[in-house]
Amino acid sequence: MNLLKLSGSYIKTKPLNTLLNTLLLALGIAIITVLLLVSKQVEKSLTQNSRGIDLVVGAKGSPLQIILSSIFHMDYPTGNIALSEAKKLSRNRLIKNTIPLSLGDSYQGYRIVGTNYDYLDLYQVEVSEGARWEKPLEVTLGAAVAQQSGLSLGDTFASSHGFMDDGLNVHDEQQFTVVGVLSPTQGVVDNLILTSLESVWQVHDHSSETDTTHAEVDHNHEHDHDEAITKQGLPAEGDQITSLLVQFRSPMAVVQLPRYINERTNMQAASPPFETARLFSLIGVGVDMLQGFAYVIVVIAALSIFIALYNSLKARRYDLAVMRSLGASPRVLFTHVILEGLIITLVGCLLGLLLGHAVLYVATQLYARPGQLGIAAGQLLTEELWILGGSLLVGLIASLIPAIQAYRTNISQVLAEG
Repeated sequence: MNLLKLSGSYIKTKPLNTLLNTLLLALGIAIITVLLLVSKQVEKSLTQNSRGIDLVVGAKGSPLQIILSSIFHMDYPTGNIALSEAKKLSRNRLIKNTIPLSLGDSYQGYRIVGTNYDYLDLYQVEVSEGARWEKPLEVTLGAAVAQQSGLSLGDTFASSHGFMDDGLNVHDEQQFTVVGVLSPTQGVVDNLILTSLESVWQVHDHSSETDTTHAEVDHNHEHDHDEAITKQGLPAEGDQITSLLVQFRSPMAVVQLPRYINERTNMQAASPPFETARLFSLIGVGVDMLQGFAYVIVVIAALSIFIALYNSLKARRYDLAVMRSLGASPRVLFTHVILEGLIITLVGCLLGLLLGHAVLYVATQLYARPGQLGIAAGQLLTEELWILGGSLLVGLIASLIPAIQAYRTNISQVLAEG
């Protein structure tokens, strides 16, 4: 006797009921899957993009905003800080290295970031085509920018003021030239257009003095702390940058440096680990509520499967008695009912997993920069196996009472009742 085929046949006798139970379970599983994929991948992205950065220093304002704008490039900066103040801070004995960032312009929504080569070293990214920027107004594209913007080596373009792709406030008088493309990193660098600090200053100065002031320099000589901020040119008096990415020299800096910056300077210090933890705590309440809602749906689906099997069992008591009279053991009847519940649960779970990935794919494609979120709908997590196992356990529990009743079927009594 093929119990699997027999169980499948009984399931097909009530297609609408089976469809309702399957979809209800699939909905709960899909919600859990989406939340799992998003939380795990966002956490990984936050960790990957903030590695090696102990502190971010920017203009006074929200520390979280400084982190989001300077590390993840997903918010507006709080303002600018004076280059002289940044150079002074970089000489602090507690600081090992600082990486300057100048933000403000974009192209097709991709942010143009003025910085130095230490930024490439921080994320361990190499040039796959062409070369790194050297002269003012030369840029190196992130992998995603090169793929999606249509720009290639030798192309020129004008930047737009701000981060919106609206075609307004374009700096037509200053044209950037693409000299290189970076290799993919699966990180935030893929969505950036990198150039020198001098390029950003030159675009916003609109003066011929910048061309002579920000001169090309030899990149092979040794640099002190001041030159580390502007490795590719000489700064003009009064220049500003958006933020500094700071690397500590000793553990003492964790305690002393943020307080010193916040209390004794015009700048704001923001800790990436602390602010990302605070960000997760802010959104964690919403995630927990959605997860709770999903679990409620799964429990309702389990109850629905139980009721369906229980009612179906009462309608099939005669069939089960006939099976017993033809030689089927109580264990066979027990297994038969259990298989029905497991089949419905398995189909619902697999459908839910597929639905979760599909929903996430659509959501990320609707977002202007899918890669910037660090979320890939096609990625499979080991936790999804736990979801599958948990779903089968729910199906087993839901089938248990009807299966026990089938096991205890009284042949003579049922056959006598007809």
